[in-house]
Amino acid sequence: MFGYSGKILHIDLAKRKSWVEPKAEPWYKTYIGGTSMATRLCWENIEAGCDPLAPGNPICIAGGLFAGTPVPVGGKWGIASKSPLTGFIADSLSGSWFAVALKRSGWDGIVIHGASPDWVYILVDDDVVTFRPASHLLGKGTFATEEAIREELGDDQVRSATIGPAGEKGVLYANVTNDGRQAGRTGHGAVWGSKKLKALSVRGTGDVKVADPETLLKLALDISKTAQGPYTEKYRVLGTASNVLNMNRLGLLPTRNYQEGEFEHAESISGEYLKEHHAVKTVACAGCPIACEQMRRVNDGPYTGAMSGIEYESLYAVSSNLGIGDVRVAIKLIELCDQGGMDSMSGGVTLGWAMETFERGVFKKEDFKCKKYPEGFEPNFGNGEAAVALCEMIINREGIGDLLALGTRKASAKVDAERGSETYKWAMHIKGLENPGYDLRGLKTFALGASVVPRGGCHNRSAAYDVDISGEADRFSVDEKRGALAKDSEEYAAVYDTLPLCKFIRRCFTGKADRAGAWPVIAKLINATTGWDMGYDDVDMIGVHCITIKKAFNIREGWTRKDDHLPWRTQHEAMTKGKSANCMVTEKELEYMKDQYYEAKGWTKKGLIPKEQLVKLGMEDLAKEIGV
Repeated sequence: MFGYSGKILHIDLAKRKSWVEPKAEPWYKTYIGGTSMATRLCWENIEAGCDPLAPGNPICIAGGLFAGTPVPVGGKWGIASKSPLTGFIADSLSGSWFAVALKRSGWDGIVIHGASPDWVYILVDDDVVTFRPASHLLGKGTFATEEAIREELGDDQVRSATIGPAGEKGVLYANVTNDGRQAGRTGHGAVWGSKKLKALSVRGTGDVKVADPETLLKLALDISKTAQGPYTEKYRVLGTASNVLNMNRLGLLPTRNYQEGEFEHAESISGEYLKEHHAVKTVACAGCPIACEQMRRVNDGPYTGAMSGIEYESLYAVSSNLGIGDVRVAIKLIELCDQGGMDSMSGGVTLGWAMETFERGVFKKEDFKCKKYPEGFEPNFGNGEAAVALCEMIINREGIGDLLALGTRKASAKVDAERGSETYKWAMHIKGLENPGYDLRGLKTFALGASVVPRGGCHNRSAAYDVDISGEADRFSVDEKRGALAKDSEEYAAVYDTLPLCKFIRRCFTGKADRAGAWPVIAKLINATTGWDMGYDDVDMIGVHCITIKKAFNIREGWTRKDDHLPWRTQHEAMTKGKSANCMVTEKELEYMKDQYYEAKGWTKKGLIPKEQLVKLGMEDLAKEIGV
């Protein structure tokens, strides 16, 4: 088999043993890699209905088909488990050198079972697995943990995926971090913390064998050249923070916990402002010709020296969303999240919920007592000092930080039960996962796309915002096409998440970010790597299989139609400012679009998957368990 080793490594933390599971080629043709393969490994190994923080919830890791090859932006890996934040599938991607080390170690995937009695980190040294004590690493941040392990092992080629203090303490939206990149959202770090797993380290020294090296190299070089052109310029120059001013212009920039979509200080938090005043350097993931990560540093004020890579989704969450126009505070907050191992998106949205809850009088000053502020403080919107203090409290689960570590859904439910309040009305989440950096009230197709994706509130698993923002569909109205558009955009995104390839390369195949431009080239890349004979339709099916296995997992875990929802605010409160003023997505509109989407997918009115469809997809075991 080319492109794969045909082996999955299983590791038991409790019994301190490992074993090998062989996989046949048809299995790989169905699940490929990334989030699809990682979810399939969850399906095969998880205890259905288990507590996400119990030993029966495994950590499932899947490599990328193109990791370790010349294919640009192919150095990515997937991870999945049951989310402690949503109770459904937790699937994430991360990039850079860890993915390459995993591939070169000879494993297509790793499944980590059980829980350790003591804190450990695992070293996978090609085909040798060792369990090493990690108590001396506790309290260290994610980046510091990686460095400490390299020094301990005396090898700077060892690559580690780690958790920080947020994962150790069980913050439900804690991340797993490698090479400065985040396997973010959905709470993987908390799952690792529940298993007392501080890090997974990999040393890979083997070769990656492909079927047609000459063809693969030529294709890769052609794509790399295009990736240095105009299609990726905004990422190379400003990074994704280039989105700030455009989203603000469209009235879609979440402001003060999504109360509005227009921020009066957007200029001072923009990618342009960051480049002019805070630029340090640009960083690329392994095998990436684009280099989108823009490192930004605070040069004056109380947070001097704070530095982190700034992405739009992190930036909006801790600036406009909190009413904070001082980008120096935003840099500090992102640094705290990245090094603490906490999702900056969920963290920022949860802070926004807490600030609004305070401003509405449900929370009082005394609710915000901590060691630094023994009498409490007042976290109004725009209060950067309070935001930093709260972020530190969440990472350490100190005071009210223990409540906020639960995320907006669980925190609001707890507060409302105890105080008779209605804070759920401004808890901005879908399925428990905090919303992305686009106000859904002004994006009807994306509102549907975000509501139905198995992961929850996410900008990566549905590409439907492209449909709305490009003008392919009227973003302010609903028509009979929305279900099919959401279906197509979701499956399109799933192809990239399965290979996986960074979506920033999507215009670099032929200049068009669509199937017609990308699929023929992607088929050639797959065939040159594996020796298969995939065509256009086969590439399309990669996305279908990916969405199907994730939806099946959720159904097995108790999903029902009502779980495909939108935040209360999105459906009942219109914005008053900007180009998206007076917009919202009503309950009637959402239900109508969900009907369209389920029909386009070939599912039932309840959103369940027919047995015959699963059988046709080669998923007979799923048909027996969840098919209708």
